[in-house]
Amino acid sequence: MSLPVPIDILPHRDPFLFVDEITALDPGVSASGTWTLTGDEAFFAGHFPGRPTLPGVLMCEAIAQMGAIAVLTDERYAGKLPLFGGLDKARFRRQVSPGDTLILEAEMTRLSARAGKGEGRALLNGEVAVNCELMFVIV
Repeated sequence: MSLPVPIDILPHRDPFLFVDEITALDPGVSASGTWTLTGDEAFFAGHFPGRPTLPGVLMCEAIAQMGAIAVLTDERYAGKLPLFGGLDKARFRRQVSPGDTLILEAEMTRLSARAGKGEGRALLNGEVAVNCELMFVIV
């Protein structure tokens, strides 16, 4: 099975599309992929000058985008839009810098017609950079 391209599934576009590649997919259940930070991203200029660091909230957004891929590839949610409803238990464990590649993982723990929950993490060199629980509404 050939895996889809993120831009064909997600409504996000540059500069807010954070998933470069989908590496595993179980529609409605889970998705994994990558995001490589080039250093050209605008947020690095101000976060922080002299020590560019990926903002933690953007790592959570990248995990949420991976979760959206899992949801939107389920035929029940085709043409819908999952929106953030909440973020719980986010723990930031590693600094991410230009040149780093994050492995993004998201798994849905509950899905209904109008909302859902999931959990995910971003890994850097095999170690957890962030993990969190996500809540979303489907519109």
